Amino acid sequence: MRKFFKKYISTVSVVVLMSTMLLGAASAAPDVQTETEKKPYRIVALGDSLTVGYEPGKSETDLPYGFVDRLQEQALLHGRAETVNVGIAGLKSGGLLNFVKAVKKGEAISADEIQPKLPDPRTPQIGAATAETKADLANADVITITIGGNDLSELVGTASKLSDTDLQTRLGQLFKQYTDSMGVIVADLHQLNPDALIVVADQYQPMPEIADHALYSKLENAADAFTGVIDKMAAGFVGQGIQVKVAHIAKEFVGGEGTMTHMIKDRDIHPNQLGYEAMAKVFSEVIWGGYTKLAAHEAGAPMSVIVKGKELNTPYKPMIRQNLNFVAIKDIVDAIGATSEWDNKTSSTTITYEGHTVDITIGSEIIIVDGEPLSVEAAVFLNKIGNESKTYVPLAALASGLGLDVQYVSKLKTVFINP
Repeated sequence: MRKFFKKYISTVSVVVLMSTMLLGAASAAPDVQTETEKKPYRIVALGDSLTVGYEPGKSETDLPYGFVDRLQEQALLHGRAETVNVGIAGLKSGGLLNFVKAVKKGEAISADEIQPKLPDPRTPQIGAATAETKADLANADVITITIGGNDLSELVGTASKLSDTDLQTRLGQLFKQYTDSMGVIVADLHQLNPDALIVVADQYQPMPEIADHALYSKLENAADAFTGVIDKMAAGFVGQGIQVKVAHIAKEFVGGEGTMTHMIKDRDIHPNQLGYEAMAKVFSEVIWGGYTKLAAHEAGAPMSVIVKGKELNTPYKPMIRQNLNFVAIKDIVDAIGATSEWDNKTSSTTITYEGHTVDITIGSEIIIVDGEPLSVEAAVFLNKIGNESKTYVPLAALASGLGLDVQYVSKLKTVFINP
């Protein structure tokens, strides 16, 4: 069940190429670590369709690429990282409350018990995996939450029909429902993991001003009021000693509702790729204090290799052979601070790193790790570029041989390598 859950529920687009020796380091950890210290920085994302990364027009086989996926990429710039996405499309704050209560108990919960008539077909699997989600939350460094948009979504259709007094009354009711639910949700998450940072997003309003100036003004005021409610709520949690921060995404959409959502083309409130990147930027700045824009590489271009947060700038580009990605081992060795020695007689390279020795021989599908043979996916080969020849190895061999964390992001055509 957990394999199914991670395959279909997680929106993280990285592929872990080898599992051997992949336990990694938190983002703030030192460069040199023991094996027991190599723990990944863990993110667990809870919430609604914004957490899922939903966009209209995507088929069920299309992997979403939302702000959570981009947060995983940002985490990999700091060190080893793992992300679990538990977003449920259509979820309201009351539904998240029901789900978190079940998670806290480690008891399965049906889709209708979470929230009646949820449109997300994956909800039964999510509800069945509460024990695993509980373990994920207990080990999380950061818990992100997007919730409240579905609580307030009715205002898009009703705000223009309500008087200012009636609108304020309704807002007060919706805000109370939200804060009552979130008060319990955050307290329960804190009990599960007192050390985790909880980052809660406010909610943008999706209606472009050009569509209805009067309605736009009302919805903007409602979004501003909601941000104030969340800021006050977060301050109260902090006063109780709970690590809660607010990701102020709403302000990023002001004036850009038409270009950052699908409202104009599809009459859909969800962010497009520009909107999801804006959300990721805000979350990243809250969590790490900054955001690095990562560009997707064009089809046919060599993939990018980022080692310890820095892109390799080398003439020895990665290449595809036998449908596998190969990299020049010397570039990686230098970037991680390992040492290598070439033996002309045996056409082999010996790499020494963190107490381990790896022998790699040209033409062989076997590498020797600390004296023990280990099969790799394809033979190592020598590639000549200009006047120099470099040893190229299958990318996955780095994980199995050197104990590195190797994660490939297909959307960016980028591999992240961390010690």
